[in-house]
Amino acid sequence: MKQTVKPRYHRAHTPKHSQPNTPLQGVFKTLIPELQRAVSAAGYETPTPIQEQSIPHLLRGRDLLGSAQTGTGKTAAFVLPLLQHLVTNGRKAQPGNPMVLILAPTRELAAQIDESIRDYGRNTRIRHTVVFGGVNQFHQVKALNRGVDILVATPGRLLDLMEQGIISLNEIEYFILDEVDRMLDMGFQPDIRRVLGKIPANRQTLFFSATFPPKIEELANTMVSDPVRISIEPEQPAVDRIAQKVMFVGKKQKDALLLSLLDGPGIHKAIVFTQMKHVANKVVTRLQKAGIRGVAIHGNKSQSARTDALQGFKRGRFQVLVATDVAARGLDVDDITHVFNYDLPVEAETYVHRIGRTARAGAGGDAISFCTPEDRAYLHEIEQLLGEPVMADLEHAYHSDEAYRSSLSAPAGHGHGSRSRPRGGRSPRPGKFTGAGSNRNHRNSRSRYRAR
Repeated sequence: MKQTVKPRYHRAHTPKHSQPNTPLQGVFKTLIPELQRAVSAAGYETPTPIQEQSIPHLLRGRDLLGSAQTGTGKTAAFVLPLLQHLVTNGRKAQPGNPMVLILAPTRELAAQIDESIRDYGRNTRIRHTVVFGGVNQFHQVKALNRGVDILVATPGRLLDLMEQGIISLNEIEYFILDEVDRMLDMGFQPDIRRVLGKIPANRQTLFFSATFPPKIEELANTMVSDPVRISIEPEQPAVDRIAQKVMFVGKKQKDALLLSLLDGPGIHKAIVFTQMKHVANKVVTRLQKAGIRGVAIHGNKSQSARTDALQGFKRGRFQVLVATDVAARGLDVDDITHVFNYDLPVEAETYVHRIGRTARAGAGGDAISFCTPEDRAYLHEIEQLLGEPVMADLEHAYHSDEAYRSSLSAPAGHGHGSRSRPRGGRSPRPGKFTGAGSNRNHRNSRSRYRAR
């Protein structure tokens, strides 16, 4: 029998109104005691910039357009005022009629938002659940029939349950869309518009996207009313905190190179990205044979297997998570030290999302990419997007001259340079890289890493 994952459904008891043990700062002090204690228990004292700027407006009922990178505390920025509204108004949702709808593009992100609601709402009686595809709907329907105040959902499963008459959106008072850019990339815009047509016009709407190109701006303007706009630019862009390098290697030597790197010190928790699902499985098999605790996560895995893999990775049961791009966005793991691009991504933008799994919440990180002779076009597109060449390590034991020479046949205005960008250095900007003469001294480039 196929195993299913029971969705999270919580109804906590409200304890006495005691104050948190840890003194809180800034806007956290405006929260009700139940939420203050939960924030304190989570180890936070000072709000992040997006929390400090968003929470006061959201408590006043304003619509919001927010732009912030992963790891800035965005989820707490909307979950905390949302919980405060629900606790203070005292109304409870009826079966199948949630008062809050949060849409997320992926199962993993939806589950993580639901976990945040559980953590911050543990001292309240707020009821919540998460619904997504890939699992049997039985437990999800059971939770909905009990009545939930907050529903976190992916678009496909939400519309499916609506068509079955299990969910009605007539009572929605708060509508939150998270990572809208990712939803549009995945083709969810028609689904978003269908959902939008089913929820009341009189609501509070929160719209979060990492970027706001014209198509997202146009969508946002159809959903919000007189919104507050908040854009959080990190003091140091995440890409600046990531030590990037490329290693030229033959296709058949990738496994040996990866094992040699993972065998070295300092790699405590790593993600390895592949293009294909069967390659991810193959890499995990090689890791396990070498005594390295690894697990795969991709679209062919059941949702229960994906959930178990992610939880095991978070808790340290696995040192390495091997993933296709299903995990390039939305993973909330703060202590990833290394990202390995076993296969370079087809889309250059995906490279930025992949390496952004490290260097979260102000930390640094390392991103190492393997480049075979067949990958030269992918590498050139990545460097064009970054605005400068990725530092090359030409001294590792599995270096391929063929792959390196292939990389030099770049389009006009592109090439490999010998410059390295140390952690905390200048941020690359598109359009500033000319590539003139960049290959001349490339043989002399020296990585501050060694094959380890």
